[in-house]
Amino acid sequence: MTTFKTLLLAAALVSPATLVATAADAQTTSVGVVDPQGAIAGSKAWTTARTQIETTYKTQLDQADARRRAIATELQPLVTAFQTAQRAPNANQASLQTQAQAIQARETAANQELARLTQPAQRAQQYVIEQIQAKLGDAVTNVTRTKNVGLVVRPDAVLFAQPAADMTPAITAELDRLVPTVSTAVPANWQPNQAGQGGQGAAPAAAAPAATRPATRPSQGR
Repeated sequence: MTTFKTLLLAAALVSPATLVATAADAQTTSVGVVDPQGAIAGSKAWTTARTQIETTYKTQLDQADARRRAIATELQPLVTAFQTAQRAPNANQASLQTQAQAIQARETAANQELARLTQPAQRAQQYVIEQIQAKLGDAVTNVTRTKNVGLVVRPDAVLFAQPAADMTPAITAELDRLVPTVSTAVPANWQPNQAGQGGQGAAPAAAAPAATRPATRPSQGR
């Protein structure tokens, strides 16, 4: 299941054109570093909405978490048996492959079950992130103009930067001004913005249980 980080990153990826345009308008040589994902995650709108979602869908999320733990308990002996067989001298590769495929099939079914349980919360979180992301470009534009920054880059493109170059807190503060609150009530006919969400239908980890998987996943013998 897609993590909160992945979902936010997909939402933040729609802003590069805005950043470039801002740089051209400013006509300066200063450089700022912005983590769009972190800016959204740190916003008051997201923090408040996440709490509301976790409260609204608590029953479903608790049920999903209980199922995740139960399925992990169910799978662990299968994984242990597989690993024991794998370490045996002259291990039967065909048998190992069958065992591994059975475990992986159970994992797939478990994740599908968890996705069904958490789907309402996932949908609400997507809706919230999309509302905040819609103001991200404006927030970046406003902050870069205020700071007279001519070029904005992401943290993963930077080898070294002084702390003062990090504009992420300022972007978060501007998001708080532009979009202080968002709705968690998803309209019946709403569909995720495919460009903004990367076509993903999964949820942040904040609400959805992690993918069901034992601590050590089996690997098929060769």
